[in-house]
Formats: sequence, C-alpha cells, structure tokens
Amino acid sequence: MDSSVVLQIVFMVVLLCLSAFFSAAETAFSSLNHTRLKSMVLNGNKRAKRTLALYERYDELLSTVLVGNNIINIALASIGTVVFVGWIGGAGVPVSTAVITLFVLVFGEVSPKSLAKEAPESIAIAFTPILHGLMIVLKPINWLFSKWKQLLSRMVSIKDAQKLTQDELLTLVREAEKSGDMALDESTLVKSALEFSDVDVSDILTPRVNVDGIDISSTQQDVADAFDETGYSRLIIYKETLDHIVGVLHQKDFYAGIRKGNFSLEKALKKPAYVPETAMISDLLKLLQKTQSQLAIVSDDYGGTVGIVTMEDILEELVGEIWDEHDEIELPFQKMDDNTYHVLGSADAEEMLELLGFTSTTDMTTVGGWAMTQAGKVPKVGDTFTCENWDCMVLRGDRRHVLEIEMKRKHEPKSTQL
Repeated sequence: MDSSVVLQIVFMVVLLCLSAFFSAAETAFSSLNHTRLKSMVLNGNKRAKRTLALYERYDELLSTVLVGNNIINIALASIGTVVFVGWIGGAGVPVSTAVITLFVLVFGEVSPKSLAKEAPESIAIAFTPILHGLMIVLKPINWLFSKWKQLLSRMVSIKDAQKLTQDELLTLVREAEKSGDMALDESTLVKSALEFSDVDVSDILTPRVNVDGIDISSTQQDVADAFDETGYSRLIIYKETLDHIVGVLHQKDFYAGIRKGNFSLEKALKKPAYVPETAMISDLLKLLQKTQSQLAIVSDDYGGTVGIVTMEDILEELVGEIWDEHDEIELPFQKMDDNTYHVLGSADAEEMLELLGFTSTTDMTTVGGWAMTQAGKVPKVGDTFTCENWDCMVLRGDRRHVLEIEMKRKHEPKSTQL
C-alpha cells in the first residue's frame, strides 16, 4: 500500500476522532445539569467554574461546535472519496459515501453522544480547555453567525418559549423523583410550594361549627376554663353570636392582666384580620404577615362568619399535618384490615371516595357531610347505610355532626359456572 494512502487513512481516523469530539461536546453541554455545575463551583471546583463560564456563552459555544463538526465531516467525506476512487476507480464514489456515512454515524455521532449523555458534566469539564481555544480561533466566524442570527430574529417573529409553566415544573419534579435525583419528601414539599397559590382559603379553614369562642360578657373564670378546655393559646371573643366577632384574646395577655390585677377583657383584645373565603392562601399569608396576626376570620358575602384560618393551617398545606404536645393525634383514614376503614367526619370527602375506589363523586367537602347526604338525615351512632360496594356505620357523632364512620367493603358473591 502506498505511503500516501496510509497517511490519508490515518488522517481520516484523526478526523473521525475529531468528529466524535465535537458530537460529544455538543451533547454534554446541552445535557448538563446547570444547578449541579453551580453546586460544584460553590464547592471550590475551579475547572467547573471555567466550564460554567463557557456554558453561559452557549450560543457562541454551539456555533463553534457546529462549525468545527461540519468542517471535519466535509473534510472526512472528501478525503474518503479520493482514497476509494484511487482504490477502485469510478465505483469508489458510492462506496465511499456508504462507508464514510456508516463510520460517521456509528463512531462520530451515535457512540460519542450516547457516552456524553451518561456523564455530561464530567465530559464538559474535560473538553472545556480545547473548546475555549477553538472559540478564540473561530471568533470571527462566530461573530458573523451572531449577526446572522440577529437578522433572522428581525425577519422571523419567534415567541419566547424559554419560560417554564407550573405544569412543566411539576413534571420536572416528578421526573426527578422517579429518577432518584430528588427524595420523596423533597418532591412533596416542592409540589406543595408550586401548588400553593392555587389553594383557596375555603380549602383549609376550620368551619364555624368547630370554632371555639366565648362571649364578651363571660367572667374571668369562664375565660380561664375555656383556655383549659380547648388547649388553645388564642380564643375568639364574640358578642352574642360568632357573626359578631369583636376580637381575639391571647392567653399570655389574659394571665398577664390577671397577675397585674387590672385585667379588662375589652382592653386585652386584639383586632382580628378578616379574609373572604374565596381568597387564595398566598394572599392570606401576606395579610397575616402584614397585620402580625396568627389567625384570620373567614367571612362570607354577607359579613357572616364562615370559620377561621390560622398560620398553622397555611404551613400544614406546605409540609403536612403539624402536631404539638397538646394535640390528640387522630388520623383521618385508618385501615383496620383489608376490607375495613375508620374515617373521621372531618376528612376530605373526595379524598375518601378516591382512596376507596368509589365511582361516584360528591359536592360535600367533608366525610361527615357526605354521610348525612347518603343517610338523608343526621344519622345517630350505630345507624347504617350503604353506598356502592361499602356498608357504612356511624361510630361517633352528636345531634349535628357525624364525627367518625366505619367503612366495610361488601364481599362480592362468587360467580358460579353453569
């Protein structure tokens, strides 16, 4: 074999390696995790710092990679054609096209890009010095391409699609959870934060029937007993009915006034914050911060009291149920066995229907309201009713509420073959 042909083959191999280099570089920088790279920089990785600086000039970098890759591939195809024509004459042109295309696809495109996809940060950091030098060499060409891009932008109106929507962010979080890059508790917190602004005050409030308050005409002993019985640090003070709330009494102010001997219920009250039930909890949080309050009164269109909502309710929407040492822990859903559940009347009705596989839906907010709708009355303790494939029995309740029910799955009759 002629020495010139050997040199041409060696040169083709070198060009194929360069094609692989540019392909891997393109995939590495387009696939790397920007946040992970920043974390490496913060941890003192100087090479990652140079890579991050290169990544922030992505348009110029991409132009360099594409120009270099195309020059290499064109040169490879041209030299390959010369070599094959020298070997087999006129038939060398189609043979060269087939062979060079195959080698470029396998060794210059698919293989390096697959490897770069597996470890984009490591490859990007390793390639940074070479790419930085090439960007300096190809700076005039990159400048021409940048001007061409500006001209295209003026000629063709392209909408900015760089901003991520909330749904896209949620999808990214779910994918990170599935891939193991994010722990379950972390993804739950992030999803709660993303959905935070979509939650109404009505979804988290304590309804009026469960609000513990005391009339302003009550004695000091009545107030002390109310604090002891409820275990709350704040009490709602009303005049005659909960529709006329006059203030909020803090336990600390109450006992401090008694110790000083000059306690006056009217003077100890704090002005309550009011919020409509249609408000978003993100707006409620701002209101509580502005008024330096821990709770707000939720009112309807007519000024009546719908319930109350506290700072703790808002935090629980983000991080889940918060229990303190005075709370009696009651889980909304307790699985007794494979076919039996105990459900609190205050539990979410839609959540229960979904959990137990009901096909029907309900307009009721709570399981207690759903139970009264199904029974057609306020059922007493021990009353039963049936819904779909479930037998339901009231375990706890009073004259106005259903506090807990038992859900027992009915066993389907076994089919018999004729």
